[in-house]
Amino acid sequence: MSTPLTPVPARVATTDDIDAIVATLTTAFFDDPMWGPAFPDRDRRAVQAAALWRLFATSALRYPWALVTEQVEAAALWIPPGGTELSADEEEGLEQYLVDSGDRTTADRVLRIFELLGAAQPDEPHFYLSLLATHDDHRGRGLGMGLLAESLDRIDALGAPAYLESCNPANNARYGRAGFVPLGTVTLDTGHIVTTMWRPARTA
Repeated sequence: MSTPLTPVPARVATTDDIDAIVATLTTAFFDDPMWGPAFPDRDRRAVQAAALWRLFATSALRYPWALVTEQVEAAALWIPPGGTELSADEEEGLEQYLVDSGDRTTADRVLRIFELLGAAQPDEPHFYLSLLATHDDHRGRGLGMGLLAESLDRIDALGAPAYLESCNPANNARYGRAGFVPLGTVTLDTGHIVTTMWRPARTA
């Protein structure tokens, strides 16, 4: 039997945390099997990806579900039921934002990823884990999975289900320990397979 995840102390992020959240996301996803190829120029990847993470992290603050560890060693950006990752204005301007912060080809790659992932998202209302990351300097301490466990305790208190996309197969078993089960797969244009995962509603 697998060992349950241990929650770690967390707080709701504020605008003062944005730079630290962006740094955490940028280091965590630099060599990610889904997001790395989306920004193929390694010399520009950190800057291009950071622009994307800044947009999504800032937008996530619209909800009280952007959770971080005390010093933002880890961050979990959740979208509550009925919410959206971006506001209507941000969504409308996303394509041009990506072109301006990178280039046309990179923008098309990123938009295609969002298109494929969005098509697979369940219709049933749920909490959506948009992004979960631990800064490279703090990996191996259980902070990311501990933050996930703390997040899920809060979601359980509301009796709501949760959903995520596991873009790295190495994480599937970890998410399984948190109660997520495979729901389906999404095959990206690169051939990389993303596993969608669902955690049924439960009470704390």
